[in-house]
Parts: sequence; structure tokens; C-alpha cells
Amino acid sequence: MPTRIQTQPEPNSKVDKNAELAARWKYCALSTEKLRRPIVACDLGRLYNKDAVIEYLLDKSADRPNSEVVSHLRGIKDIKELNLTDNPAWEGERRNTKGDRYEDMHCAMFICPVVGLEMNGKHRFCFLQTCGCVFSDRALKEVKTEICHKCGDPFKDENLVVLNGTKEEVEKLREKMEEKRAKATKKPKKNKVAETVAKPSDSKENPESTETVSSEGQTSTQNGGDNSQPVPEPPASSSTKVVTPSAATGSKRSIQTMEEKSETYKSLFTSHSSAKRTKDQTSNWVTHTPYHF
Repeated sequence: MPTRIQTQPEPNSKVDKNAELAARWKYCALSTEKLRRPIVACDLGRLYNKDAVIEYLLDKSADRPNSEVVSHLRGIKDIKELNLTDNPAWEGERRNTKGDRYEDMHCAMFICPVVGLEMNGKHRFCFLQTCGCVFSDRALKEVKTEICHKCGDPFKDENLVVLNGTKEEVEKLREKMEEKRAKATKKPKKNKVAETVAKPSDSKENPESTETVSSEGQTSTQNGGDNSQPVPEPPASSSTKVVTPSAATGSKRSIQTMEEKSETYKSLFTSHSSAKRTKDQTSNWVTHTPYHF
């Protein structure tokens, strides 16, 4: 009888691809735990749990299995919290607790808010670095706009980052990230200020010289010798301004002391003698104003 050679079944590449997609879109790239809010993404489009990234940034020396995935992260500013849209068809982890139901691997927790595509890896998704909103690539192509469809913030094409892209897309994102960091590290050149040389004053040349003014209107310079010269008096002007004591001190004159004002005009103010009231005319301060009687 001819012997039968038993061959091993070839691995199903379709099943492996589905498992890979589920791992990339449903699990954290750092901790390999299931994604849960708050979910963040880096400039390379990888998905993480925010608490896992914070633990890594606080202690980078600890041994972690996927530490090379986040080696490009320098601080909390290198990640962006995503504004995701929940999928109404997602029933959560309790949908198949008994194991008697079919579990759809392509059912995702989040969808595109514009066209309703599920974020399960079958469709290309992007997020905005400005606001963190997530959309499908189809929505951005069908509805072309420079304003976010969800929150209304303006954005540019350079603010779009592909989530879980191909190797070529990741390389482009890495080059874009390095270029952005290089521009941020470059400090602006300081403008050279022209040096101005001031002429030395007479006091600097001869610091010991002092000038005094005598009561007779003569000045004498003391620098080892006495030199006196008359100081010219200011020319007398034809019109002299008389400064009153009130104008010199800056005090205001009372209206009652102004002789040019009439008595009727003076009586309009509370400083007039007719406005003064006796003690009997004043009322209790608790119940009335001082001018009520």
C-alpha cells in the first residue's frame, strides 16, 4: 500500500492579519493592554493608554517589553489626547461573557463622526495635531474643508497624522517629526546692536573740579586754582507775572471768597451760610440723611 504523507496545514494568513489589526487598533502599543480612555497618539500615529505613557516618562530606566516603541517620546508634549467618537454598536466587553455568541473581530469601539466608518484597521484614519479629533481618510476627501468637522477649529494639511500607517507612512512621519524638532531647537539670531561711543563730558575729564555760585552772581571753579567769571543776569521782561500765594501753593479758592461772584450764585452751594443748619434742624444719622429735616 502506498504510504500517505501527512502535510501540515498552511497557516491562514487572513486570520493572522485580522489578529494583527485587532492588536494594533484595540491594544496599547506600549503596555499591550486594551485601549481605554484617555487614549493618546504620538507623531508617528501609534495608539497608547495615557497612564502607560506617563508611567514610562516618569521612570524611563524601568525594564519594559516595548520600550523601543516609545523611544522617540521626550515628554508629555510629544503626545496628543484623542477626541474619539463612540460606536453605538459597541456593546463592550460583557457582550460575550458566556461564550455562546459570535464575536465580531471587526467591531470597533470608535467610528468616524462624518461617514460612520468603524476604526478597526480596514479603513485609513487620521487625527489632527491641533485639536486631537479623529476622522477617516474618506471623510477628509469627500468633505474638503480647513475647519475641523467635530469641534470647528481651523487646521492645515500638515497637521494631519495617519494612525497606524504603513512602514512608508511611518518613515515620512518620522522625517516630519525630526524636521519639526530641528526647527524648534534653532534659536533666533540676535540682532547686532551698533556700538555708540559717547563723547566724554567735562566732568569726566576733570572730576576734581567743582563749580559753585556765589551770592553776588559769580561762579568759581575749584580745581587747584580760583577762576571767577560774572554770571549774566536774565533780561528783565516788560510784562511781569504776579504769583499769588494760592497759585503758588496750588490750593483752590473757595467760591464764597470770590468777590466777582454774586450772592445769588454763592447761595447755590452748600458752603453758603444759608445752607448751614442748626442742631435742632439736623435729623438722626441712622434714619435720614444730613440734609433731611
